[in-house]
Amino acid sequence: MPRFSVNSYRFDPYRNFKFKVKWDNEYVAGLSKCSALKKSTEVVEFREGGDPSHNRKMPGMTKYEPITLEAGVTHDAAFEEWANLVNNFAGDAAMSLKDFRKDQIVLDVFNLQGIKVFSYIIHRCWVSEYQALPELDASGNAVMIRTLTLQNEGWERDTSVTEPSET
Repeated sequence: MPRFSVNSYRFDPYRNFKFKVKWDNEYVAGLSKCSALKKSTEVVEFREGGDPSHNRKMPGMTKYEPITLEAGVTHDAAFEEWANLVNNFAGDAAMSLKDFRKDQIVLDVFNLQGIKVFSYIIHRCWVSEYQALPELDASGNAVMIRTLTLQNEGWERDTSVTEPSET
């Protein structure tokens, strides 16, 4: 069976460096890294009295790992403004119970031609960790990166995005 149903001549998988993250229906500018979408399901073991001497296993609770976004430091205040909705310098936790959680964030993945090939919808995200500046080094020449860690309540693939025809 071919790896790609529309482009049966394609052998190589997609690259991991063409992606965009969208919240509030706008792409986040300057995003350089997004951590993996990962979930794990606990194993519940049980044994009945009449069973042989081994346990049965069934799925338990599923948890979704936090997602980390990284972007170069600029004057764009979107990361910081969102992080401040959960807690700010004055200590007002959850200043906006209405807005601190984003119902959906979209992660779009593109092929080398810039055509969208996958899209994932991440549900009910909020900022649990924000790093405004990295460690500063006067003898270095690296790009300054800020980091946002998002807690989420799950994600799903947008099945309306299908394999595009590549030429």
